[in-house]
Amino acid sequence: MTTLIIEDEKPAARLLQRKLEKLNIAVETMLHSVEESIDWFANNEHPDLIFLDIQLSDGLSFEIFEKIDIKSAIIFTTAYDEYALKAFKLNSIDYLLKPIDEDDLEVAVAKYKTRIPKQDTGNQNLQLNFEQIRQMLSNPFEKTYKERFTVKIGQHLKVITKDEIECFFSENKGTYIHTFDNRNYLIDSTLEILEQELDKKDFFRISRKFIVPLKAIKEIQVYTNSRLKVILPTYKEDEVIVSREKVQDFKGWLG
Repeated sequence: MTTLIIEDEKPAARLLQRKLEKLNIAVETMLHSVEESIDWFANNEHPDLIFLDIQLSDGLSFEIFEKIDIKSAIIFTTAYDEYALKAFKLNSIDYLLKPIDEDDLEVAVAKYKTRIPKQDTGNQNLQLNFEQIRQMLSNPFEKTYKERFTVKIGQHLKVITKDEIECFFSENKGTYIHTFDNRNYLIDSTLEILEQELDKKDFFRISRKFIVPLKAIKEIQVYTNSRLKVILPTYKEDEVIVSREKVQDFKGWLG
């Protein structure tokens, strides 16, 4: 079975790839934009199964199908509201809400495998309904972002709001919240998942180790090797460095 991921963000694509590997499914190719995907499909044999993100960096992924006649089976991956997407189950193998749950992923893959004999005709309805789905997505509903995090402290639970967060950081395979009152809290998540859950206008992943909120940036200094150093109010455990490949995007995010 040949498998392709079309996903806007590279970290999210890699995370999905790792989850599929646990199901013994190898991903041969990962694409990240409409333009890149059209070029790839025009020059390569189409895969058996596509995991398709809806909103790509340069438009809706449906634009790919306006240019290329694709017969592959499709599983949508999306951060859009669950109730607005019930129609997707009628038109595709399945759809998965981000962050993607591993159990839901396993069910979707199993559903695909039961439909393999019908694959030649299974996507004709999908092709016919792209415009209907596009119109549905043009309705003014907004993605909701995570505002609160629950952490365990001994036998108690504590709720931390996004306004209390000075940064997220990873250390020794764990992910932590650092708050403005100079405390660290271990959370059951990863920076990859947090990237999907947080509002990008407020939070930016500056490196493999840190996600920082705009409101927490006290100072920005020029650092070695064309990098930047972010000074936060209380976090002093390590240098908070914007990786070289993130510098331009970070400057754009700052406005």
